Amino acid sequence: MDGTVLVADDDRTIRTVLTQALTRAGCKVHATASLMTLMRWVEEGKGDLVISDVMMPDGNGLEALPKIAQERPGLPVIVISAQNTIMTAIQAAEAEAYDYLPKPFDLPDLMKRAARALEQKRRAQVAPKVIEPRTEGGDLPLVGRTTSMQALYRLVARVMNADLPVLILGESGTGKSLIARAIHDFSDRRTLPFVVAQAADLAGADGPSSLLARAKGGSLVFDEVGDYDDDTQGRIVRMLDALPDPAPRIMATTQIDLSAQMEAGKFRQDLFYRLGGVTLAVPSLRERVEDIPLLSDHFLTRAERDGLGTRRFSADAMALVRAYAWPGNVRQLENTIRRLVVTSSEEEISRAEVEFVLGNQPAIEPLRQGGEGEKLSASIARHLRRYFDLHGGNLPAPGLYDRILKEMEGPLIEIALDATGGNQARCADLLGINRNTLRKKITDLDIQVTRRRKLM
Repeated sequence: MDGTVLVADDDRTIRTVLTQALTRAGCKVHATASLMTLMRWVEEGKGDLVISDVMMPDGNGLEALPKIAQERPGLPVIVISAQNTIMTAIQAAEAEAYDYLPKPFDLPDLMKRAARALEQKRRAQVAPKVIEPRTEGGDLPLVGRTTSMQALYRLVARVMNADLPVLILGESGTGKSLIARAIHDFSDRRTLPFVVAQAADLAGADGPSSLLARAKGGSLVFDEVGDYDDDTQGRIVRMLDALPDPAPRIMATTQIDLSAQMEAGKFRQDLFYRLGGVTLAVPSLRERVEDIPLLSDHFLTRAERDGLGTRRFSADAMALVRAYAWPGNVRQLENTIRRLVVTSSEEEISRAEVEFVLGNQPAIEPLRQGGEGEKLSASIARHLRRYFDLHGGNLPAPGLYDRILKEMEGPLIEIALDATGGNQARCADLLGINRNTLRKKITDLDIQVTRRRKLM
């Protein structure tokens, strides 16, 4: 690697680490904790690459990007930030940053990106572009520092102004519609209509033309397209083949694996390939457990802003929130936190209050209603097939065997205890397990036992 790198970060440790790594790689490095000093170096013509934090003591690194582009067209800037939201990634992309990385970053990954940026600068000069300031608020609940979410943010930032159709996959409640809305709101089409279509909107002779009239040149989203029948799918195909000029941006959301549906003959192949220009997979909440505290803080702040009072979780309450499966994903988490804010008697939400609220919710998505007399094995099989389908072709998080057994074991023991009046000896005999084993399972599954007289 060859070139001069300007590093701007108010964290001395980060400056030291980057200086040492870049120097070992063959670069010259100028490091500073001041945005003003960085801008002076840029104006003086120093540097072949900038690596800058966002929040600096004397300014905002993102706001400096247009000035850097004006002063030094073609000077690549890699933005690093502890602000782990989709807004940061979008703003960095809009301001023509070469790349964006969240903190804590992987040093080898950053070094590879820096090497590519220096090589690109040597190969070609990027023409300057006028950057219009943005005024949109940053209150999108798309928050996360996990690798999967950061990768999603970067992909959203890259495709938001592309003309390719976008297919957004994810379980119910993961935020698929928010991703679609973010792509629209931060694209060049932001001032044009954003239309979400259901299957019913395509019915009738005028359905497709009415939708296009509403969408104009904005964005048209087919919501849960995997649930559309064959006739509706055909209407979409014909509509997409005759789009007017200007055509709307086409997006679709689904919680069903469309490729599997297509192979099973339940989804049209021609529509599948028309919708799948770019595929964005939104991870489930249980696949990004580390983001739960961030999301919880976001929803607590929102509740406080709505006048519902100031609340915070105790450490053991948050541990329970993190351990829960959240089958309804972010939407279920938001509704649960709002309920806790309203019902909690103290500023600090206790573990007992969380247990009470979560005790009335399923650990995994409830079964669809089966026919009368359906065997338990058939009901479980149907549920598990649905559970796998919701992952959009991806595998669930590791540890599935123990999770599923625990979710079936808990209700079985609770019902058996209720049937035996809380008598653990009788319950163990009924279940055919050792009494000590039953006691351990009661403790591990956090089952409340109430002794009472039970007539059987």
